[in-house]
Amino acid sequence: MMRLGVNIDHVATVRQARRSHEPDPVTAAALAFQGGADGITIHLREDRRHINDRDLRILRETVPTGLNLEMATAPEMMAIAIGAKPDQITLVPEKRQELTTEGGLDVVGQFAVVKNAVRMLQDAGIVVALFIDPNVDQVRASAECGVTAVEFHTGAYAEARNPVAVAGQMATLRESCVLAHRSGLHVHLGHGLNYINVKPVVRLPHVEELNIGHSIVARAVLVGMAQAVRDMKTAMSEHFPKQV
Repeated sequence: MMRLGVNIDHVATVRQARRSHEPDPVTAAALAFQGGADGITIHLREDRRHINDRDLRILRETVPTGLNLEMATAPEMMAIAIGAKPDQITLVPEKRQELTTEGGLDVVGQFAVVKNAVRMLQDAGIVVALFIDPNVDQVRASAECGVTAVEFHTGAYAEARNPVAVAGQMATLRESCVLAHRSGLHVHLGHGLNYINVKPVVRLPHVEELNIGHSIVARAVLVGMAQAVRDMKTAMSEHFPKQV
């Protein structure tokens, strides 16, 4: 079964709304593992709007495996990442005014910057993935950077509102998954996935990991984090085996 990485950023968002000490994303991570999570994803933004340096430090000490740190290629973030040495770094685009990540990293347009960041992180012994749109050119540029994996931004699929649009987005994702696999890249997906729209996604070929945050955290408010993760794992398993 494919892995589930639980993004706990929005647990920290609730905490930061009151500049308080709760809810603690560290505790949320422990409960997520109780529910069957295979890893934890956090995005340490330059403005520290949710996850902060303390969270990263303690999570690095307590998460047994699969700590995935999302971050921009800014020098400050690179230094923090190299010091923390998470299990994986996923390089993402970042804009201060956005509510959440609005699209994939433009590897084609920022090739030199991205490739240099990848090299620095790999030299420090860190596995690197790139968060990109499902686009042929972006896949090829990512492979040229020498990364281990790509995570396809599934926002356009999640926002599709009619069967034709959904089918089109699924076709694009399928094509990108196949190309990434043929290029020697591991394939991950994330952004906007929930308990309903995840069901077709798990049938896509070569996908090894989903990273899901907002939907799980929203459900956890009502049923608890461990149960919310269990429910997502169940939703992910209902449509196996995958089509190839």
